[in-house]
Amino acid sequence: MKNPSENSGRLARSAGVISAAIMCSRILGLVREQVMATLFGAGTNYDAFVVAFRIPNLLRDLFGEGALSAAFVAVFSDYDQNRDAAATWRLANNVIVCVGIILSLITIIGIYFARPIVMLIAPDFARVAGKIALTQYLAVIMFPFLIFVSLSAVVMGILNSKNRFFIPSIASSFFNLGSIIGGVSLALIMPRFGQPAIVGMAMGTLIGGFLQLAGQLPTLKSTGFKFKPVMDWRDPGLIRVFKLMIPAVVGLGATQINIFVNTNFAASCAVGSVSWLNYAFRLVQFPIGVFGVAVSIATMPIVSRCAAIKDFKGLKETYVSALTMGFSLTIPATIGLYYLSAPIIRIIFQHGHFTARDTIMTAQALNFYVLGLFAYASVKITVPVFYALNDTKFPVMGSFLAVATNIVMIILTIGPLQHRAIALSTSCAMFGDFLFLSIVLYHKLNGYPLRYLFNSLGKIIFAALCMWAWLFMLRNQLSGWLSDGLTTDMGAVFLMIGSSALLYGGILYLSGLKELRVLIDKVRSRLG
Repeated sequence: MKNPSENSGRLARSAGVISAAIMCSRILGLVREQVMATLFGAGTNYDAFVVAFRIPNLLRDLFGEGALSAAFVAVFSDYDQNRDAAATWRLANNVIVCVGIILSLITIIGIYFARPIVMLIAPDFARVAGKIALTQYLAVIMFPFLIFVSLSAVVMGILNSKNRFFIPSIASSFFNLGSIIGGVSLALIMPRFGQPAIVGMAMGTLIGGFLQLAGQLPTLKSTGFKFKPVMDWRDPGLIRVFKLMIPAVVGLGATQINIFVNTNFAASCAVGSVSWLNYAFRLVQFPIGVFGVAVSIATMPIVSRCAAIKDFKGLKETYVSALTMGFSLTIPATIGLYYLSAPIIRIIFQHGHFTARDTIMTAQALNFYVLGLFAYASVKITVPVFYALNDTKFPVMGSFLAVATNIVMIILTIGPLQHRAIALSTSCAMFGDFLFLSIVLYHKLNGYPLRYLFNSLGKIIFAALCMWAWLFMLRNQLSGWLSDGLTTDMGAVFLMIGSSALLYGGILYLSGLKELRVLIDKVRSRLG
């Protein structure tokens, strides 16, 4: 049995590896969005692409990377700890085959009903001639993406349970590379065949999805996995996965209701609102992915093993350590993104068809999104603990609480704030969800080390305030550089971000935050 401090050290080291991989992926994701902004700006074509891609993405979150991944990791980890290798690999093969069949049927049904789905999600697109038809066409092209990315999530679950984190985390880089290279190449070719250029980007999405799955297969093979087709719908392990998935799907369904509501309201605002919100959320997803998702992925197998061997002390410490790590990374990211939103967006997106007005509108959305950044990441860290404890009802309840908060906030603020109301409501919903789940988990575990958590949070807030003061002073000094051209913008922003990060990290390291010290010491040892 691993002792609790060992779990914390493993968590920090695993999160560091995953963060590096996800950072690479997120950077490529921003490059992908930059390409889209340059080629299509924030108008009809990109609005249609965002909504069309959102349809298989909604189902991916329900059946793939969300519910399926969490449920499968919990069951697979239990098998890996308590069953022999033959039973464990048989479960993996059975899940892959059965899930593949289900996803193929869903894809066929989705393609057939693509137009009604588009009309349901974005009825106000009908006000622009041809926008509904284009969105439907793009959705039909991109629907098979669901199969690739969901099977990729199963493979990722196997690799994470085997303590293989880097390749699964960097797999989405393969998706972004395929989307960029394949999408741009096809976008340049499609007009020669009488097709809109945006159709090429939709096809590039399929190329990227295939590469995300294929890129993990060599590592999967190295774990000892051999694909042997098994289709046993009565297998107890498969039934356990589905039973865990059902309440998780219901809970994630609530999240998808939020996305549906947000898309519907955004489509009713000014043309470009869907695009502005999407570009802003892509920027928010960078720290969520690099920090929140990385810590969540690293946490999941550790807490699953702790739960399987009834090591609840280790589970509690791992969870608090994960939350501390999440706070230490997302709080400074919130300050940086809020304070530098306009210049960051101008550097990344304001090229080609993306105008100065688009920069202002996207920055306004980003400022409201980042208010819930720490809560969004913390929810991703907290939910896997409930899965490890075989209790999914509370994440479901939290998701529906988030839906209610989101709808109420949008209704109250959509008039004066327009598209900004959707970003604000998302942040409020995430904060409410995290508060609810953290309180419930505290009672469920008969407490966890709050003194350590709040002591660490105090250190984080102090370091963040020092960083904010430095950033405020430095921006005033460099104000003449901003808006004076791309090169000077980049120089000023990189100087502000780099120096602020060093100051923040230095203060936090000197304050003795354990998780940061473990991570830095590990990097030092790797560098010799």
